[in-house]
Amino acid sequence: MKNLCNMTFEELRDFVTGRGEPAYRAEQVWQWVWAKGVRSFEEMTNLAKDFRSDLAQVTEIRWPEVSEVLVSADTTVKFLLRLTDGALVEAVLIPGRTHTTLCLSTQVGCAMGCTFCSTGDMGFARNMTMAEILGQVLVARQHMKDTGRDAKEIKNLVFMGMGEPLLNLDELMRSLAVLNSESGLGFSQRRITVSTVGILKGLEVLGDSELAMLAVSLHAPTQELREQLMPTAAKAVPLDQLMAALDSYPLRPRQRITYEYIMLKGVNDRPEHAKGLVKLLGQRKAKVNLIAYNAGPDDLYQAPERMDILTFEKILLVKGLVATIRTSKGQDINAACGQLKADFIRRKLANRDPKDTNQ
Repeated sequence: MKNLCNMTFEELRDFVTGRGEPAYRAEQVWQWVWAKGVRSFEEMTNLAKDFRSDLAQVTEIRWPEVSEVLVSADTTVKFLLRLTDGALVEAVLIPGRTHTTLCLSTQVGCAMGCTFCSTGDMGFARNMTMAEILGQVLVARQHMKDTGRDAKEIKNLVFMGMGEPLLNLDELMRSLAVLNSESGLGFSQRRITVSTVGILKGLEVLGDSELAMLAVSLHAPTQELREQLMPTAAKAVPLDQLMAALDSYPLRPRQRITYEYIMLKGVNDRPEHAKGLVKLLGQRKAKVNLIAYNAGPDDLYQAPERMDILTFEKILLVKGLVATIRTSKGQDINAACGQLKADFIRRKLANRDPKDTNQ
């Protein structure tokens, strides 16, 4: 059966008219699926009963299945979601002072193999579909409703979960179109951020679309150190080529590119690294997001000292770089990318339940 969550509006309109219905019916169905988040055709009360019956026979509204939900002491919520083929992915609700941010995954696993990332340890299994990507938003909104909160509190979306978004470009762009649709999920371009290690073709497409803001996973001020931390990404697109591509990325007058910098104790958190970052980004329209590493039980790296983070930030600020420190959330529930799935698989293997180890 066709999943209505996996249709763009144009695809839905063609499907509806192909079944002999007027085109405006597509707008009605679209709003029920996305804006109202219904899961039953019987709830679509402005549709004729015969049409609802027809839809129920040939289509479905399928969301990812919630396999596990963990709530942190700081109210961060992490979902482990099971897809139709049994694959597991993660999504995270991150609380803020005035709104909530939802972190989304785009792939089952990841091919980049970054040495500090739990998802990279899993390897790559497959790309997620539009329905699976956007299903994370629907699940998170329903969770908010079920726990007595307003789903509209979710105001920011960040594609910073499992996978490299620009390596799933077609499904990403389909998803962004639905997110930007006023009658769909209704997020503005300014509220959506796509994070990438730097896939050149994807950067070109994303920039031309103007459907989302850009964040770049940098994590090192030099090619040598970046190769050590992110070997696949750094070798595929050397730092000088990446920066040249970003220099031509279309930005509005007051926009900046966000550069994410995960700080690893004794590895990239020293004053000389901060000075190298100033040299690299000082003349560019850049904002640096400093992120203290969220270490798991068996990780290669450790979290930096608080004083080292503050010293690093001060060097950037004194030299005129815009820099912020991202507060680490959900440390007590393995909220860093891939940690919950990895822990889930370890527990299932310990209990000898191999059906739950799908990648």
